[in-house]
Amino acid sequence: MNPAPGDLSVLQCLIFDVDGTLADTERDGHRVAFNQAFADFGLDWHWDETLYGQLLAVTGGKERMRFYQQQFLDQPVLSDEDIKKLHALKTQHYLALLKQGKIPLRPGVKRLINEARQAGLTLAIATTTTPVNVTTLLENTLGPESLGWFSVIAAGDVVPAKKPAPDIYHWALERLGLPPQNCLVLEDSRAGLLSAVNAGVATAVTYNDYTRDQDFSEALAISDHLGESDNPCRVSKGPPVECCIDIAYLDGLLVSQLTSGAHHVS
Repeated sequence: MNPAPGDLSVLQCLIFDVDGTLADTERDGHRVAFNQAFADFGLDWHWDETLYGQLLAVTGGKERMRFYQQQFLDQPVLSDEDIKKLHALKTQHYLALLKQGKIPLRPGVKRLINEARQAGLTLAIATTTTPVNVTTLLENTLGPESLGWFSVIAAGDVVPAKKPAPDIYHWALERLGLPPQNCLVLEDSRAGLLSAVNAGVATAVTYNDYTRDQDFSEALAISDHLGESDNPCRVSKGPPVECCIDIAYLDGLLVSQLTSGAHHVS
C-alpha cells in the first residue's frame, strides 16, 4: 500500500537527476547523438562506449567536448563557437532518438513518480542537461501532462558551475522553498552525489553500467535501479528491500539519518 498524504514523517520532496537516473540516456542516447553530430560536422571523431565512459567524468556536453580536445587530441580543432554549433546539432539528434522511443525510463522510475504523486510529495529535477532534453524525455515517456508534475526543473546553464558543484541544487532548493532536510535526491554518479550532498540534501544512488564502480560512500542508499515487482533491485548499501525502493523506504532513510545525527559533507 502506498503512503497516503500525511503518512510520511520527514520526506516532502523528491529531486531527480536525469541522465543515467531517469533513463539510460548516456550510452544509447547522448553518445549516439554526439557521433551523428560529429559526422555531420565533418569530423572523424568517434566516441565508443569505453571512451565515452571516460569522458563522463566531465559533466555538460560542451564541457565534455572541450575536455576531449584538451586530453585526447594533439591540438584543439574547434573554437568555442564551433562547440556551441556542434552541441546544438547533437541536441537535434538526441531529441530525434527520444521521439522515436529509443530511450525508455529505467526500472521503477515511473512507479516511484506515481507513488510520490499519490502521497502528495513535491517533485523536482536538477540536471546539467539542456531543458529541451528534459521536457522531450518526459513527454515521450510519461506523457505531455507530466511536465506539470514537477514544481521545479533546474536544467542546463541556469548556473555556470556544473556538477559536482552544488550550484544546481542550491538553485532548485531556493525555488522550491523547502528545507533541504525534507528533500531527497536520486542520482546515478559521484559528481551528482557530491553536488547534492554539498548542497545539504540527502541522496540515494541508482548506479548504471558507467557508474557502478564509482565511490558513493556519502549516499544513504545504493542500488542498481529502483525495482519493479517482476524486476527486483539489488541494494548494496542501506536497508534491504524485497523488490522495490518506494516512498516509505526513502522516508525511512531520512528518518534514520535524523535519528543517527548523520551529517553531510561540506
